[in-house]
Amino acid sequence: MAMNSAYPSASASQANAPGLIDFRSDTVTRPDAAMRQAMMQAEVGDDVYGDDPTVNALEAKAAGLLGKEAAVYCTSGTQANLSAMLSHCQRGEEIIAGHGYHVLAAEAGGCAALGGIVPCAIPTGADGGLDPDDIEAAIKPDDPHCPISRLISLENTMGGRVQSVARLEAAAAVARRHGLSVHLDGARLMNASVALGVSAKDLAACADTVTICLSKGLGAPVGTVLAGPADVIARARRQRKLLGGAMRQAGVLAACGLYALEHNVERLAEDHANARRLAQGLAELPGFEIDLESCQTNMVFARLPSGNWETILDHVGEAGVTISHGRNLRLVCHKDITSDGVDIALQAFQQAATS
Repeated sequence: MAMNSAYPSASASQANAPGLIDFRSDTVTRPDAAMRQAMMQAEVGDDVYGDDPTVNALEAKAAGLLGKEAAVYCTSGTQANLSAMLSHCQRGEEIIAGHGYHVLAAEAGGCAALGGIVPCAIPTGADGGLDPDDIEAAIKPDDPHCPISRLISLENTMGGRVQSVARLEAAAAVARRHGLSVHLDGARLMNASVALGVSAKDLAACADTVTICLSKGLGAPVGTVLAGPADVIARARRQRKLLGGAMRQAGVLAACGLYALEHNVERLAEDHANARRLAQGLAELPGFEIDLESCQTNMVFARLPSGNWETILDHVGEAGVTISHGRNLRLVCHKDITSDGVDIALQAFQQAATS
């Protein structure tokens, strides 16, 4: 595909220029020149009428990738998860999910506020997964005093940690025995797929519905796809409209998602390798506490020394490295951070820690 010179790709030096080495999240990635070219060339129509061919192609691509009948393109992971929950549950029914899972902890309570759905949080294991016994204990009896347990929501990855197919299937099996549906928040499912060497289809097989985010490690600017059975996705499309998410000539955005799925999946291994090298380098610094076991994909969790952590953050920021503020850090590697960027960050941390 020809490159559009009006949208130059970020070179290694540009990507690692001061202020552009941004470890806050993999949501900060920017479309490169080839993705912008795909946007410019996208064929569009009115998606509300089902007439946008690029949106339709993205939905078909995602459904096939995840082994589902149909899919719907949503503006965000929050909207996609909420559309799924509203499609599975009626008011007063219950969703069971892990403590700290995005659907309960980071989506503004939308399932309760907008859907009247009762949230139930249960413990998560070291890998971020749910123990079948905990799920069993959380499912409510047929008693008018209790909400009706309707949906189990899983999450993979969770805090950068991956769950195996067997782990997911064990949790889903409990739901099946009790007639509950299963949703999988797979915002970073492709990271799990690459880390495990397992197809996204196999990882999603346990769930009725599954989301994949296009605007995190995959590098698209906007959007999440929700996939599942055709009848559930039809309901979810209606819920998307209710939530204000129906778009018109959305093909210019969907083109980015298509490009991401076709070009940016395998390269996630580079982010994982950069994260491991970053974690290992930080672990060698005095007073730094690094959770090396949790560094399974693109995230590094670090605790800075108690006495001078604010000074360290100031020094690192002056070196052009952007991170979230606090003694406890989550550093996220992504396609806009090269191996050289990791070197710059490690050098800045080392200088700050030893000065």
